[in-house]
Amino acid sequence: MNNSTQTIKSVSEPGRRRRHIGALARRHPGMAIGIAILVTFILIAILSPLIAPYDPLEIIPRAAKKGPSVDYPFGTDNLGRDVLSRVVYGARISIGVGLIAVFIGMVGGTSCGMLAGFYGGWLESIIMRFIDIMLAFPGILLAIAIVAILGPGLTNAMIAVGVSVMPVYARTARGNILSVKTNEYIEAARAIGVPDWRLMLRHILPNIMAPIIVVATVNVGTAILAAAGLSYLGLGAQPPTPEWGSMLSVARNYLRDAWWMATFPGLSIMLIVLAVNLLGDGLRDVLDPSLRNK
Repeated sequence: MNNSTQTIKSVSEPGRRRRHIGALARRHPGMAIGIAILVTFILIAILSPLIAPYDPLEIIPRAAKKGPSVDYPFGTDNLGRDVLSRVVYGARISIGVGLIAVFIGMVGGTSCGMLAGFYGGWLESIIMRFIDIMLAFPGILLAIAIVAILGPGLTNAMIAVGVSVMPVYARTARGNILSVKTNEYIEAARAIGVPDWRLMLRHILPNIMAPIIVVATVNVGTAILAAAGLSYLGLGAQPPTPEWGSMLSVARNYLRDAWWMATFPGLSIMLIVLAVNLLGDGLRDVLDPSLRNK
């Protein structure tokens, strides 16, 4: 009897999970579209050596500035490099830059916000005034200033973009921790002598992660766009790295006679930013109980 019950449960679980995913997709079609686009780009990034028809760094002078054709579906650039291959390999770089930059910003900003909200007092004043100073600058200008100090390069661009988005996470974490730390289970944990670090990591952090995850999801698109902007200005990825922003920087000089050089990297940036924003909006609706019941 117990074995048959377990078998029924094991059979019904996948079906229930599929129905739940189907209902979620019907309720949030934008989220489903965003996931589909994002998964496509991730697969392209992972399988880029298998998908790219040519070496993205190979220069073929006789094929320079050839329009889209059977041999070169996205055309070639001013040096004869295949634009499709460079866009495919660029997905790996751009997505990686976005994820790493957001991770840097999320860890740094959330840590600062948790310390400020948990301890309060003079520590909160110092941290939040510093965050306010950072918020006084537009994100891209702050990133440019940081890269100017560190020097141009892809690694420094990731650090700069990550630092520039830290204030969003700091304010989000602080705002949520102020309401969570007054709950009874926090007071009970303090009463039995739970250390502050354990209290923050085991009891508070899991309860404030939902809004932080939503912010991080949306910020991936912002980080990719900011990194592409830095590369466009010559402060991010350096030639001949096949990064979408640096490809646009080269293509701006050939817009009249080689439109494809800018079109396909630009479309790639637009699509992945759109996908991340759709996913972020859907996650916000799913994770926020007040919106879920509307």
